[in-house]
Amino acid sequence: MTIDMSQFFLVFFDETEELLAEKERLLLAVDPAAPDMEDINAIFRAAHSIKGGAATFGLTDMTEVTHILESLLDRIRKGEMALTAEHIDAFFAAKDILKMQLDGHRNGAPVDQEAVNDVRIRLQSLSQDSDLHGFPAEAFAAAGSSRSAAPQVAAATRRFRIELPEASQRDVDALQTELGLLGTIDTEVLGDGRHVLILATTESMDDILALCSFVLDPDDMKISELPALDSSGAEAGSAAPEQATYGLFDPIVLPVALHAGNDSEASGKPESADTKAGARPHADKATGNQESSSIRVSIEKVDQLINLVGELVITQAMIEQRTGVLDPMLHENLLKSVSQLTRNTRDLQEAVMSIRMMPMEYVFSRFPRMVRDLATKLGKKVDFVTHGAATELDKGLIERIIDPLTHLVRNSIDHGIETPEARAAAGKNETGRLSLSAAHQGGNIVIEVSDDGGGLSRERILAKARQNDLPVSDNMPDAEVWQLIFAPGFSTAETVTDISGRGVGMDVVKRNITAMGGIVEIQSAKGFGTTISISLPLTLAILDGMSIKVGDEIYILPLGYVVESLQPARADIKDIADQGRVVKVRGEYLPLISLYQMFGIEPRFTDPSEGISVILEVNGKKAALFVDELVGQQQVVVKNLESNYRKVAGISGATILGDGGVSLILDVSALLRSSRQLNAESAVYQ
Repeated sequence: MTIDMSQFFLVFFDETEELLAEKERLLLAVDPAAPDMEDINAIFRAAHSIKGGAATFGLTDMTEVTHILESLLDRIRKGEMALTAEHIDAFFAAKDILKMQLDGHRNGAPVDQEAVNDVRIRLQSLSQDSDLHGFPAEAFAAAGSSRSAAPQVAAATRRFRIELPEASQRDVDALQTELGLLGTIDTEVLGDGRHVLILATTESMDDILALCSFVLDPDDMKISELPALDSSGAEAGSAAPEQATYGLFDPIVLPVALHAGNDSEASGKPESADTKAGARPHADKATGNQESSSIRVSIEKVDQLINLVGELVITQAMIEQRTGVLDPMLHENLLKSVSQLTRNTRDLQEAVMSIRMMPMEYVFSRFPRMVRDLATKLGKKVDFVTHGAATELDKGLIERIIDPLTHLVRNSIDHGIETPEARAAAGKNETGRLSLSAAHQGGNIVIEVSDDGGGLSRERILAKARQNDLPVSDNMPDAEVWQLIFAPGFSTAETVTDISGRGVGMDVVKRNITAMGGIVEIQSAKGFGTTISISLPLTLAILDGMSIKVGDEIYILPLGYVVESLQPARADIKDIADQGRVVKVRGEYLPLISLYQMFGIEPRFTDPSEGISVILEVNGKKAALFVDELVGQQQVVVKNLESNYRKVAGISGATILGDGGVSLILDVSALLRSSRQLNAESAVYQ
């Protein structure tokens, strides 16, 4: 039976990336002085699984690296070699190389062959073994590798007899090529034309089956172990066969076979030679059950589904609006059906939107390695902890939040947490604490980056702000002073390094978060640390909005920015010379933004005391938006205006209303930024 391998490449790529991430997580937890052997075995199994998958797909560059890595790990887990910090660093380097090679095969990304060779030689040197079970030292000097070059096998290896069923020469050749990665092969041809392969290898029966199952059906093959050969080439004695015949793999479950290296990982126990063969059928069955509980779907299909559900929501709103004018007595059954449709549509919408939700673990898992490497480079000790990794966020937002969080974490290590000497002098623990947390608050997710370092220096920030000609005063509240670090080109670093100090980044952080509909807040106390909080909507595809009307136009205000709405008294409205108008709300004067003036609309009211003022808040700044009337609250499906029309100042998107009309969604942050009186009036009246 011939199988098209290309259909499984994507599965291999995804699962290998997951295995590499798991390997990095385990390495970060390993203490070289007292390693947990369960973790070492789990790391070994991850490398073993990657090697098996790479060999199956003919990715020999990855196979060679993982083979050396696996050999070194095997010696450590067997107690033949003590684990050291140098080993851990080499394993991290190998993980980076494998990730680079994986990206090269998946995306065509460049692969630094010199770095690959450096890591292979480094692993070989650490193993203190010139042969490395089949990979001679001189082989690592070459920049590349030839698939046809079979590895040399030590004399004391195991031998297996593999009797093939009737098969085409193409399948026989393919199987010889795959198994050639494991050792040396001799071929015999039986009288009926069938082939027998004699494989000499250091690998187990499981490795052989993993490769065979992707070319021919193992149920049709007979595999038995032959007596090993001694150094003279003679049989060293009878070896107990691992298993005479195998029929353990069902070709229909091929993607599951790539999970084989993880089957025993859940238990945290290494497989023994006595239990490997017997445990395999049960492991495959368990894996099959696990696989059936989830499915890999391309993001394009998910987005298409979400768009279709969005259209359904709009259609349902149209039906509901049209049936709203019907007599409830005459059309009772129809109205009941529409009400049921509304409930079902809402449930379907929430269920489909949940498909796009991903746990923050996807983001958090990137930082332990970065924190470790950066702290080592800066000579600092950092204890990194995370909370709320299971908290979910829309995939579109979770990918866009990675860069801002990366910058904030790097800043905390570089600028926030002090050196061990400085911390000890200040009476602190030499090891700083950096935490990353996520939690749901209403319809938002709040992500916090917190450290117990030196905190922000109010004096240095104000001095730098004056140097940059920013409008500041000595009596500014701390919250406003901290916001100054988000100004373009702002940096209080005394020296410029390859990590930070150029004043590039924090302004981009805030701009990116604001573009996602989020806000950034900072709390800091000198000598005690800094906490930066990011509040984001859970998704940008659907939002709860307030419909407002100005003239004949209806706009949508994102409900998350709305504090309250009121009709001010004429006495509470003040005109400021050359600044515009403000409105007094419970003793606080707020800038008054007239929406009809900003968009050039003919309003029903020009006197704010006759219309409605909607109080908005962004980044701690408040303003009042003057509109004619409030229409109501509703959940709207966001449509991208820029891709369908063009970018419009003050507008973040559009939606389709129940009557089929298009309503623009206001960009509240942009409206407040463009309001001329926002800063001046706040300073005068607070």
